[in-house]
Amino acid sequence: MTTEPADDRPPAAGPSANLIAAGVVIALGAVAVTGAAGLGSGPGTWPMVIGVALVILGLILAVQSRRAEPPERFTRSSLLVVAAVASMIAYVAVIATIGFEIPTLLLAFVWLRFLGRESWRTSIAVSAGIVVVFYALFVGALDVTIPHLF
Repeated sequence: MTTEPADDRPPAAGPSANLIAAGVVIALGAVAVTGAAGLGSGPGTWPMVIGVALVILGLILAVQSRRAEPPERFTRSSLLVVAAVASMIAYVAVIATIGFEIPTLLLAFVWLRFLGRESWRTSIAVSAGIVVVFYALFVGALDVTIPHLF
């Protein structure tokens, strides 16, 4: 595995960024615990366990925020992560309505072509291949009941 030279790394954000990240994890855990409590003891058990784990891990992060290595600052390349998350949210939002084939094809294409900077030919071929393999595996072989067009 090759490592990038230190000169290519974005500047450090400082220890306060670690504390902010810990606060976000704690808040996410608290929201999960609150939502799980509303679900009751049966269906809310695993969300409650995960929410409590997030709160505990966030507290550990907060305690270690000064000793931990300072995180990198958000830069222009950090927007790739935002684009990836936004595309996944869009994927989840439309898959139940129009099936998995078209959203999976588009998601794979966007990730390969625009986020991964692959060639047009590679992006199209691999995206189509992913859909064919997923269809054969989940619909054909495993008979999974997922929304699909064909």
